[in-house]
Amino acid sequence: MTKSRRSRLGFGALMIGLPASAAAIAAGQALASPAPDPPRIHPQSRHVAYGQDVIVHGAASASDAGHTVELQFAPRGATVWSRLGSSTVGSTGAFRVAGRLERSGAVRVVDASDGSVTPFVAGANTGSGGATSSAVPVDVAARVRVPARRISVLGGHAVRVRGRLLPAVSGRKVTLQARQGGAWHTLAAARTGSAGRFALRYVAGNPGQEPIRVRFAGDRLNGRSTAHAGQMTIYREAGASWYYDGGNTACGFHARYGVANRTLPCGTKVAFRYGGRSVTATIDDRGPFVGGRDWDLSQSTAGALGFGGVGTVWSSQ
Repeated sequence: MTKSRRSRLGFGALMIGLPASAAAIAAGQALASPAPDPPRIHPQSRHVAYGQDVIVHGAASASDAGHTVELQFAPRGATVWSRLGSSTVGSTGAFRVAGRLERSGAVRVVDASDGSVTPFVAGANTGSGGATSSAVPVDVAARVRVPARRISVLGGHAVRVRGRLLPAVSGRKVTLQARQGGAWHTLAAARTGSAGRFALRYVAGNPGQEPIRVRFAGDRLNGRSTAHAGQMTIYREAGASWYYDGGNTACGFHARYGVANRTLPCGTKVAFRYGGRSVTATIDDRGPFVGGRDWDLSQSTAGALGFGGVGTVWSSQ
C-alpha cells in the first residue's frame, strides 16, 4: 500500500514537471523579457514654502488603474510616516496627489487600495514585494512674520523689531540685517520663544537710510527664510536755518525740496525730521556759512517740516 501511494505521487510529479531542455528555454525567455517599469514619482518642486502643498506626479502600471494611492510624509531624521493626502491612479497609470507641509522631510506614495503600504517612489527597484525605493526629500522653508514699517531713530538709541517664526518652535535663531554698501550685514540676533515669537534689539549707529530684513538661516526642521522689515533711518541732531532759494543755486538746479550744505555732493538725498514731520530733501545749493549750522533748508523744505527760523533738526547725513 505504501509503495503504491509513493508511485502515484511520483507519477504526478513527473506529469507536471518540465524536461531539462524546456526549463532552460523558459529560463532564457524570462531573462530576455524586460522587467516591468516600477512606479515612480517626482514632486513638482523639492523646495516649498511653509504651509504650501507639495504636489507629486506619479506613474504606475496601467494595470493599477483605479487604485487608491496615498501620499505620506516623514520628518527629516524620522522613520514614522503620516498621511498627507490621497488620489486615484488613472487609466494610463498616471496620478497626481498633494499635501500640505510645514517641515522638511521626505515624501512617498503607497498603494492603499487594499490596505497595503507598497511604496511607489522615485528611483524604485522591483522585487518580490512590489515596487519600492528610497523616499524623495523635500525642503520646506520656514515662514518669518514681521510687519514692514518705517523706523526713525536717533543715533545711540535702541530699535526693536518683533515678529514670529513658523513653525512655532523655541530656541531658533533669527537675525536682523541691514543692506549697506550693496551687501546684507547682521545687526542683531535673537532666539525664538515657545510660540515662535522673537524680539530683536539694535542700538542705532551712524546716520543713514537702509532697508532692513529678518533672516532665518535654516536648521534641521526647515529651510532658510527672510522677510522684509521695512526701512530704517538713523538720524543725528544738527543745526539748521532756512532761506528763500528764488535765485540761482550753486548746483545749477532747483529741487522740489531743496537744502544747502557746504561739502556733500550736489544731488545727495538727505532725510530730515522735525516736530514729528519728515521729508527727504536734495542738496541743490551751498551753505550755510554760519558757524554751528549744518543745513540751510529751502522754503519748501522748511514748510514741509513746519520749521521756522533757526533750530535743531534730525538729519540722516
